[in-house]
Amino acid sequence: MIRELRPEDRLEWQRLYQGYQAFYGFHDRPAGFYDKAFARLLSGQAGDFHGLVHADGARLLGLVHYVFHPNLWRDEGVCYLQDLFTDPQARGRGVARALIEAVYAAADARGVPFVYWLTAEDNYPGRMLYDRVAQRSPFIRYQRRLG
Repeated sequence: MIRELRPEDRLEWQRLYQGYQAFYGFHDRPAGFYDKAFARLLSGQAGDFHGLVHADGARLLGLVHYVFHPNLWRDEGVCYLQDLFTDPQARGRGVARALIEAVYAAADARGVPFVYWLTAEDNYPGRMLYDRVAQRSPFIRYQRRLG
């Protein structure tokens, strides 16, 4: 079942989000990182992040975080799907696809048809799904060097 993130999901959400962070090589997050992220997902503030989960009773099988933001090329704005993670034990069961489709539905309901996200080049299992549910962009991402 796909639904919005709830306060009582805190421990299960953190279990999944820590798995997501570790997948991308972020093992040691600063104190308060998860508290701040969870609070933002539940804030309800315009312009802040939204969180959806795939729940099997009290156990969460997956999560997705997304945000709507302005875009000079699209008057209606765009939707950035920032984080998507499925419990390793639940992979191959349609959890990630259902979460992506739920973001698509939320974007459509808001009148924002353009949804995009990034993934690691070596995320082959994820990319196999993404190639079925989306169109790959020709853009290459660059970012400022830090440190």
